[in-house]
Amino acid sequence: MVFSLKVILFPSLLLLPVLKSSQVTLNNNGYDGIVIAINPSVPEDEKLIQNIKEMVIEASAYLFHATKRRVYFRNVSILIPMTWKSKSEYLIPKQESYDQADVLVADPNLKYGDDPYTLQYGQCGDKGQYIHFTPNFLLTNNLPTYGPRGRVFVHEWAHLRWGVFDEYNVDQPFYISRRNTIEATRCSTHITGVNMVLHECKGGSCIERPCRRNPKTGLYEAKCTFIPNRSQTAKESIMFMQNLDSVTEFCTEKTHNKEAPNLQNKMCNHRSTWDVIMSSEDFQHLSPMTEINSPPRPTFSLLKSKQRVVCLVLDKSGSMYREDRLFRMNQAAELYLIQIIEKGSLVGMVTFDSFAKIQNNLTKIIDENTYQKIIANLPQEANGGTSICGGLKAGFQAISQSNQSTSGSEIILLTDGEDKQMSLCFEEVKQSGAIIHTIALGPSADKELETLSYMTRGHRFYAHKDINGLIDAFSRISSRSGNISQQALQLESKTLNIPGKKWINGTVPVDSTVGNDTFFVVTWTIQKPEIILQDPKGKKYTTSDFQEDKLNIRSVRLRIPGIAETGTWTYSLRNNHTKSQLLTVTMTTRARSPTTLPVIATAHISQNTAPYPSPMIVYARVSQGFLPVLGINVTAIIENEDGHQVTFELWDNGAGADTVKNDGIYSRYFTDYHGNGRYSLKVHAQARKNTARLSQQQNKALYIPGYAENGKIIPNPPKPEVKEDVAEPQIDDFSRLASGGSFSISVVPPNGNHSQVFPPGKIVDLDAKFQGDRIQLSWTAPGKVLDKGRADSYMIRISKHVLDLQENFDKAALINTSGLIPKEAGSVENFEFKPEPSKIENGTTFYIAIQAIREPNVTSEVSNIAQATNFIPPQEPSIPDLGTNISAISLAIFGLAVIVSIF
Repeated sequence: MVFSLKVILFPSLLLLPVLKSSQVTLNNNGYDGIVIAINPSVPEDEKLIQNIKEMVIEASAYLFHATKRRVYFRNVSILIPMTWKSKSEYLIPKQESYDQADVLVADPNLKYGDDPYTLQYGQCGDKGQYIHFTPNFLLTNNLPTYGPRGRVFVHEWAHLRWGVFDEYNVDQPFYISRRNTIEATRCSTHITGVNMVLHECKGGSCIERPCRRNPKTGLYEAKCTFIPNRSQTAKESIMFMQNLDSVTEFCTEKTHNKEAPNLQNKMCNHRSTWDVIMSSEDFQHLSPMTEINSPPRPTFSLLKSKQRVVCLVLDKSGSMYREDRLFRMNQAAELYLIQIIEKGSLVGMVTFDSFAKIQNNLTKIIDENTYQKIIANLPQEANGGTSICGGLKAGFQAISQSNQSTSGSEIILLTDGEDKQMSLCFEEVKQSGAIIHTIALGPSADKELETLSYMTRGHRFYAHKDINGLIDAFSRISSRSGNISQQALQLESKTLNIPGKKWINGTVPVDSTVGNDTFFVVTWTIQKPEIILQDPKGKKYTTSDFQEDKLNIRSVRLRIPGIAETGTWTYSLRNNHTKSQLLTVTMTTRARSPTTLPVIATAHISQNTAPYPSPMIVYARVSQGFLPVLGINVTAIIENEDGHQVTFELWDNGAGADTVKNDGIYSRYFTDYHGNGRYSLKVHAQARKNTARLSQQQNKALYIPGYAENGKIIPNPPKPEVKEDVAEPQIDDFSRLASGGSFSISVVPPNGNHSQVFPPGKIVDLDAKFQGDRIQLSWTAPGKVLDKGRADSYMIRISKHVLDLQENFDKAALINTSGLIPKEAGSVENFEFKPEPSKIENGTTFYIAIQAIREPNVTSEVSNIAQATNFIPPQEPSIPDLGTNISAISLAIFGLAVIVSIF
């Protein structure tokens, strides 16, 4: 049986909410709907808009010829922040927003440079999340360093749209080829250059010199850099050095360098970038525009963000009386209005059963009095049927009656019922331009509900019985403007079942990036509990300090005065009733100040819907600004319609479902299906005992230090260096909770352990090296089921010819692994063996690959191929040029990933 592990990535990102989906479409060879959004913190500059336009115009022509006259950019929207002055040519956005833009223009968090990059962590061929350009990159002359901006945009667009990867490798800039020559990691090998150490400074003077070999590896020393010749004839490749004048194409099957240890080869099974691009959905039924030599000029729309407009559309039909749903809806809606919605937003409310009623036209949230006016109209009774279309139409009416456009406005639709007529208003919803966030409450909510979110680019949530699911959903519907200091963050969201007359204790860390507008909320099901809350300095708040809701919604809240103290807060709750009851604890906060970037966690699942058996990948991104946060514990909690919960840890180890190690993206496969229907996802990110640290953004554009011309090195300006203590500072203990929305599973068999249909996970980080006459291997253990559990055994094969392992793994020589017992998934495995002595000589190269096995005879994909060379350093090391034969030189260890079908 063959299983496909191909998943569709629905991206999420720092500063951006889950279910980010691009509006870009390809029509008649032209890309429409591209959104380039400027962050609100960027100072107003007319030149920035002009340079963005020039970049896109230049990129469109370059893209047209790079794709052999297949595609170009037809129209682009530039989203102007609210912080800029209004102008007559600025239009009102529809569903365009900063949080779902294709290109972000924003400063980096730390001033480590202006390298353009694309946030991309999916599988080969999966779309990326967004392109990031800094204002400085767009406003200053970067021509010597990066090449024309239009070419850079096309390089990044290939990452974003077609899921190809870079053909260079800054961590391994050189490798030793099968011909035993040192080669620069590049594509194609027709690009020529010299290998030099630049800016070696001693005693106040700096020199350039040829590279020396490392006697232990046979490769060039760490400081060695490949300097391309200014004059080239090679046309490939845009994913290596788009800044070379001659480079106008992507590497094809004929020109692709399959040996280079780069991410393109690792992630895409040594396929060329052009092969991956042509396999994308964009090019499946697309013919070249042979009749024209250049594409039409792109058109631009300038859109200016408006103040936030939100209308709550809440179900009060008869079924909302069940399981205290009306109470729980009101508790969550109240929390949203008081703690989550940003000040200055316009908020209205509609309730519906068989008919809809506008309870509040839009009201500007200024102070407590304004949101109390809305809260006073929360429904207290539930009866009648369910007219979802009626509720939506009333929501549109509440917005338009307040002289606001429905375009770009948001509706939060919460319902527990069905409406067989709902599809009749789909067209009106599309025409409105509004964004619909849907919250399905309970298992009977209409199955078409999520269609509304999908067609309008809104969030989708599912909440089971307890109040936390609703609170988590409402808390996730935050500002879409890119102003991160406005966003409410969840520090705690927990349900506690406390026996009668018993106490329970807990702690919540408040870190130094947050503390403004901090609330502590407790809800109950039977009787108000006794509460003690203590800040890190010992100040106590008791039950009498908490404000109880006037509408008897069984909740109390405390707004912490001023800025909440940094450190660990402790709470104690006593159930005063004789029977056990459910209590919930919620703590929300905002950034400490407008200039403080808070730590943020976002989460999403790889697919909104999936038929069984299809493995899903859970992703969580933890970041501060654009910088990844590393070294923390991230836990996913997934709940189905029956209330069955699965909790598991997510990893950032570069193994299993995780694409890149230490990039702040924590990932794991999810295969524990318990029935069909909706599942909800939330993640909890925690840092304890100073383990967390910040890291620089990975996968940045290739910095070119200079060019070789007429035998001389023409250096580019040196790149700003980042000190280690600035690049990876420690950060406080913190806690974040984030909803990842909902997803749906179908055609799950009724009984049995469904996860057993999946094989062990593929090993992607196999490493090999000689130690004396033995080869030492290391890798990350996969699981019995993908990345869960423990495999039964390993199969290791070896050959002197890499093609033996790539094309016919089962016939390569087998290594005895009888004493190798697999460890738990995620553990580091080490194994060493001695090749046959007759086959070992100085310079002998071995290729090794591995499979994990689950009995009976269910195997993983073949791992990446590791390479080891037995090397005795020469007594007098020489300095070979690029291409010099060095048969006695050891090979650096690198992985050439081989991706094959799963059997």
